[in-house]
Amino acid sequence: MKPNRLQQVLAEGRVPAGHMISEFATRGIAKIVEAAGLDFVLLDMEHTGHGIARIADLLAWFKATPVAPIVRVPQPHYHFLARVMDAGALGVMVPNVETAEEAKSVVDAVKYAPLGRRGVGLGTAHTDYVMPKDPGRYFEEANRATTVICQIESEQGLANADAIAAVEGVDILWVGHYDLTMSMGMPGDFRAPRFLEAMKRVAGAAKRHGKSAGIQPGNLDQAAEWFALGFNVFSWGADAAVYGRALREAIGALRDCCGG
Repeated sequence: MKPNRLQQVLAEGRVPAGHMISEFATRGIAKIVEAAGLDFVLLDMEHTGHGIARIADLLAWFKATPVAPIVRVPQPHYHFLARVMDAGALGVMVPNVETAEEAKSVVDAVKYAPLGRRGVGLGTAHTDYVMPKDPGRYFEEANRATTVICQIESEQGLANADAIAAVEGVDILWVGHYDLTMSMGMPGDFRAPRFLEAMKRVAGAAKRHGKSAGIQPGNLDQAAEWFALGFNVFSWGADAAVYGRALREAIGALRDCCGG
C-alpha cells in the first residue's frame, strides 16, 4: 500500500508540513500540493459540503502523489470513519474528542483486529482494486500506515488529554485553537496565559505517551511560538484562506506598481 509520508517525516525526526483542503476539491489539487512540497493534506468534511463521493475522488487523485491524505470527518461515527478509510484515506482527523473512550472508538473504526474492529472489505479502492495475496500481512501494514488524529477542542478534552494520548492507536493530539478558546471563554485570544498553558499541557501529554502534537497556525510567528511549546506537526492554513491572502497581496502590489 502507499506509504504514509506524514509518518515517514516524523520517523526521520523532521516536522511534517500539511495543508487543509476545504474549498478547492478539484482534480488538479493533488498535483498542485505535491508541487508545493507538502507531506500531508487534511481533507475537510466537517466545515464543508463535501460528501463521501467527493472525498473518494480526492483520495483517488492523491494516489498519484506521495502526499498523505487524511480526512477530517464531521463526527466520530463508524459510517464516516470506516468509509473514508475504505476509499483510500491514510488516516482520519476527528473533531472535539473529549474522552479516552471516544478516542478508542475511533481507533476501533479505522484499525483492523486485533487493535481495532474495522470491517473487512478487500479488493476495493484502498487496495487499488486488487485482492491482497496475504490478507493478514495487509491488515498489519494498514494498521501501521493509518494515522489517527484526535482534536482537543474543549476544556473537557483538555482535562483528558493525557488519557486520550495514552490510547493505543492514537498518533496525534491536534489543538483546534479557535474552538478551544471558545470553550475556555476567551474566543480567539491566543496570547492569554491560560491558553498558552493549555497548549503546553496538550504538547506535554503527547510527548509523555510518545505521540505528536499538531496545530494549524495562522502565521509564521504563531508557528514559531507553538513549535517552541512542543508542537511538531503543522498544517499551513485552509486552501481558500491561503489563496485569498496571496491574491490580495498580489493585487495590492499590482496596483502599487501600475497605478491602479
